[in-house]
Amino acid sequence: MASTTIQVSREARDHLAVLAAERGLTLGQLVQQLAEREPTKAQIAERLRADRDAARQNMGSDMSDDEFDQAPDVLGNIYKIAAEKVRAARGSAA
Repeated sequence: MASTTIQVSREARDHLAVLAAERGLTLGQLVQQLAEREPTKAQIAERLRADRDAARQNMGSDMSDDEFDQAPDVLGNIYKIAAEKVRAARGSAA
């Protein structure tokens, strides 16, 4: 594998070195993992397109991208409901 040099502040380098050591990795391996985890805008757009195509196929729907964009945030609403239940449970336990 070809390698290259990148310039970062000493603080960033030291922070990354600590993270790498904690994970038993070299600094280069850590940077590689971080880069692989962060998708580009093009990769995000491709995932969105693929997810919408799968949803259309599985639901037997022909929703347009505009209709998907206007649809309610179901997962976000589920998280809100769950958070409210946790807060209510904590409040009643006090």
